[in-house]
Amino acid sequence: MVGRTPLVGRGAELERLDEAIGEVTGGHGGSPGVVDLTGPAGMGKSRLLTEVCRRARGRGLTVLRGRATEYERHIPFRLFTDAFADLDPELLREKGADPSVAPVLHGVAADPGAGRSAPLDRFAVHRAVARLLTELAERGDGGGGGHGGDRGGHGCGLLIALDDLHWADPASLELLDHLVRHPLRAPVTLVVARRDRQTSPSLTAALTRGVDTGAVLRLDLGPLAERACVEHLAPDLPAARAARLYAASEGNPLYFLTLLQGQGDGPALPAGGLAALLLDELTPLTDTQRRTTEAVAVLGDHATAPLLAHTLTASAPDPGPLLPGPTDPGPLDADLAVLAGRDLVRRGPGGSWSLRHPVLRTVVHENTEHRRRTDMHRRAAAALAGAGAGAAVRAHHVERALTGWDPEAAAVLLEAAGQSEATAPASCAHWLGVVLRVLPDTAEHGAQRRELLLRRARALGVCGELRQSRDLLHELMARPGSDEDGGLRASAATLCASMERHLGDYASAVALLRRELARRPAPRPADALALGLELGSSAPHALSYDEVREDVRRTLDLARRLGNEPAEAGALTITALGETYGGDLVTARALTDRAAARVDALTDRELTELCEPLARLSWSEFYLERYADAQRHADRGLALARRVGPLHLLPHLLLCKAIVHMSTCRMLPALELVDEAESIARGIGSDELLALVLANKAQVLLAALPPGDGTPLAVAEEAVALCGGRSSWWASLAWCVLSYTALHAGDPRRARSAMLRAGGGPQLARLQPTMRPLFLEALVTAAVTTGDLADAEAWSRRATADAERLGLPAQRASALRSAGQLLAGRGEPGPAADLYALAAEEAGRSGATLWEAQALLIGSSLRTRAGDPAAAASLWHHGRRLAETGGARLLTGLADLFPPPRAMTAPAPSPLPHLTPREQQIAALVAEGLTTPAIAARLYLSPRTVDTHLSHIFRKTGVTTRSALAALTARRTG
Repeated sequence: MVGRTPLVGRGAELERLDEAIGEVTGGHGGSPGVVDLTGPAGMGKSRLLTEVCRRARGRGLTVLRGRATEYERHIPFRLFTDAFADLDPELLREKGADPSVAPVLHGVAADPGAGRSAPLDRFAVHRAVARLLTELAERGDGGGGGHGGDRGGHGCGLLIALDDLHWADPASLELLDHLVRHPLRAPVTLVVARRDRQTSPSLTAALTRGVDTGAVLRLDLGPLAERACVEHLAPDLPAARAARLYAASEGNPLYFLTLLQGQGDGPALPAGGLAALLLDELTPLTDTQRRTTEAVAVLGDHATAPLLAHTLTASAPDPGPLLPGPTDPGPLDADLAVLAGRDLVRRGPGGSWSLRHPVLRTVVHENTEHRRRTDMHRRAAAALAGAGAGAAVRAHHVERALTGWDPEAAAVLLEAAGQSEATAPASCAHWLGVVLRVLPDTAEHGAQRRELLLRRARALGVCGELRQSRDLLHELMARPGSDEDGGLRASAATLCASMERHLGDYASAVALLRRELARRPAPRPADALALGLELGSSAPHALSYDEVREDVRRTLDLARRLGNEPAEAGALTITALGETYGGDLVTARALTDRAAARVDALTDRELTELCEPLARLSWSEFYLERYADAQRHADRGLALARRVGPLHLLPHLLLCKAIVHMSTCRMLPALELVDEAESIARGIGSDELLALVLANKAQVLLAALPPGDGTPLAVAEEAVALCGGRSSWWASLAWCVLSYTALHAGDPRRARSAMLRAGGGPQLARLQPTMRPLFLEALVTAAVTTGDLADAEAWSRRATADAERLGLPAQRASALRSAGQLLAGRGEPGPAADLYALAAEEAGRSGATLWEAQALLIGSSLRTRAGDPAAAASLWHHGRRLAETGGARLLTGLADLFPPPRAMTAPAPSPLPHLTPREQQIAALVAEGLTTPAIAARLYLSPRTVDTHLSHIFRKTGVTTRSALAALTARRTG
């Protein structure tokens, strides 16, 4: 018999984990918020997690431990609910009264809308849980000991251990992703364990992004060394047999122990592999003991003695409240004692039982006779209903017990779907899909099937499954009877066109919408309004705005006649963006003002169904160089989209805010935003959306990375490849960005070719008129670089004419830089420097700090060439300071490569010479008495990044407090 697996050979990993716990308990910033343990099944992740929890408790941290399970992957927030079960019961009841965290603390509520003025949404849950974790970490009195029952001491700090993350439900994964992207400003560390090969691509991307940003520490558990494995797990085994077992196990401790218990002695696992060895352990059991083992596998974490007794009952009448069990508990207790003695089952918290390892549970569950397993799940669902369990918990067993259409079972599944619609749309879509699978496809059930198809398509769209949603909507519209329900058909067509648009098939979206609008009898006015708004959103991607202007005008008029203010706001944002993109800025400014006024007058609830207009309005304001307004509306749109909006809207809002940050030279938050947009876009499956995201990301990377880094070019190349042969608005942008990245990679000919490809030829008819001077600057640069000054002059003249017509400061600045390049190419550095000075003024006037810094630095170089080193030095210092403050490493790198003569004189001695420039800057601000949030705001950094720098400063200087650092800085500068 094999006892609990000892911890073997993980000294290096434990040392790093001890450091992470020490940084939490010591209150130092800079420690990763998440530790990611990866490795194959049986490699010791859970055992290492147990040891980490034990050590954390020993240091006084509150410890919560949860485990995902293979058979409950559609119960929303189940992983975190399991972890919060370790809270003190009184605190659990107190915090569970808050409806925002109740779905996580207690599972999805029976009535998620009760007592609230607006439906609960999953992003509000994320924020509420983050606040709760911060509170638990700071008060240090809420914890428990995790699974196993022993509760540790309570100090300041919180450790959350999440096991088998690869099996986590989508709602839990969304919550974890939120915690990775928004690290808590509290002594909290999450340690997660997962099998890398079984992890979803979206989770892998989220954790990898966290590794790149320093928010996640990854520890990969490999095979144990032979000596450690044998000496600790089988010290008395003869050397030759130990070597054979080790070779067969390939260094996996679970396999080694299973082979040892099974007396395996071959060079490899026996026929049937590990499953056969594990099933061998059940051979000596009696029939009742084996069925008890199977019932534990079926019930999972709900395997308490009363529920086991009900599940093992020969028949399944309504069990009623679970007070005493329906059978004599004596035989069951005896069987559990035997199973525990054989280490097949182990006691868990709250009187529950579990099989000793998830692999064993999988093997037992899958090898239980099908009819008996189905019957057990059916009895488990009835028993849980009697115990008052929520629909989401019961739905898992109901699904596994389904053998055909059952209205009562369907009612449970539909209740679970309704409860999870706002907080866990993926679970909602799953349960609706289960009902649709067994619902008879007859005329009697036709209306119900159509309604469920629409609900499921909407849920799939919300969680980013655009293709599945689109295909389901096509199926719905093709079904018999769909023409009879005009309202449902119009809703399906509108949603389907939206899916087509976000997947990049604009022509299909427009054709579908025009067909539905032309149907006879005509759609009801409210349906025509929804179809018209989507037409205005889709058509400009496939046609010129001139071709759809009249359609949008009719939709706007209809919204006004119906008194639908949100729809009117939506139509106004369509017209504003259309005119802004087209370059009629007099009309665009007036429409943007009207759209902003209308949107600002609406409440969040009124905008809930139309948060997309905020993305259009934000982009209009960005193109008009109203950066503060663009960010304000993007922030409001993000708040709405995170709460209730479809997932595929988030990248558009994230990108707008990122490009505003880039233009105003705030590179770190811009990078964080484009990274988040990319992780969402890659999970959605739209090449067109991903191309848009990557094109914008390449722009940000170009400014944020040092000269010579090839990453921006590689990202731009991927964006162009995703566009294929399309010639849409977004495809044109991708080619423009490729042009810029090719220029900086030293390939002006490719830059010229890419920009002409973006514009559809030398006339550049496809280039966005509002941004054309900036795009023409790339052609001027390429021509000057290759010595083709005639071409450069032609492009420069066109840029100047376009910029004067637009009247936008940043675009005028671009045209001035183009003219300056031409003069510099002709050997006139003085006049060229004058133009760059004007360009800096124009860019500064609009708030485009990135372009201001660039103009100052190029102007500095030209002043040096013109023989004016004093003016060159002044421009250089000003431009470099702007670039460094904003994190524009391209510009700081170029500035350092080409400093003016006066900048090369010996610098003043640094007060703390062993610190980096950024660390010296932060130390100086600490000496001024600024707090971490104030420093973050001053330097456009995140508070967590400031804390990371402070931890490095403390280590390098040997001081441990802010006051000591301030005193040291003052002494060095005094």
